[in-house]
Amino acid sequence: MKYILIVPDGMADDQLDELGGLSPMQAAKTPNMDALAQAGCVGSVKTIPDGMPPGSDVAALSIMGYDPAKYYTGRAPLEAANQGIDLGPRDVAFRCNLITTTDGNIADYSAGEIKTSDAEILMRMIADKLNTREIKFYPGVSYRHLMIWAGGSVDVSTTPPHNVMGQPVEKYLPVGDNEEKLRQMIWDSHELLSGHEINKRRVDAGKNPANMIWLWGQGYAPALSSFPLAHGVTGTVISAVDLLRE
Repeated sequence: MKYILIVPDGMADDQLDELGGLSPMQAAKTPNMDALAQAGCVGSVKTIPDGMPPGSDVAALSIMGYDPAKYYTGRAPLEAANQGIDLGPRDVAFRCNLITTTDGNIADYSAGEIKTSDAEILMRMIADKLNTREIKFYPGVSYRHLMIWAGGSVDVSTTPPHNVMGQPVEKYLPVGDNEEKLRQMIWDSHELLSGHEINKRRVDAGKNPANMIWLWGQGYAPALSSFPLAHGVTGTVISAVDLLRE
């Protein structure tokens, strides 16, 4: 028996005035999905255990058959694994967004869905300027990147930038262990990125500049066994992002 799991993450979206109060999915023409629903069994599944953050990282573990309550340590370690970055037992991975700030507020968590080619140039510049013996930055896809801190701490409160759009940067900076170091890197990135030629071109073109990094989603490497070993079957994943690329 073979199975195909299609995960339209975030497809539901919000109801929009420009669509007459419909969501994009309600307004879309979906004959193939309609046919599958009519010919198959329709139901619901709970992918977020009680008390856990309702993110695609937690849900993806559930979908792939790993209990998030047992295995989830943070979003960034999963992305690191799928980038082929080996984490030591005391390495902490942080998700590193390229974001847009305006007048001290978080204006865009994705810097206008910046192209990977431009983002890679910016992140390699960040790595060149901010890497240390313990801290390393790694470019990923579009606005989604990583920072690995050897000997860092997970005992720090961070906030996903998409949850605080329009809110002051200062209000949601990291709080806890190593907060001074984390905050300084964020502010340093703003100084480095704001004047970069890529961002000057983006502003001239009416696009949001990637003028700051944002650190969140931290965690240690999870103790995940391989998919075939855990479930007795093999599989392949096709994904546009690093969260579940392999």
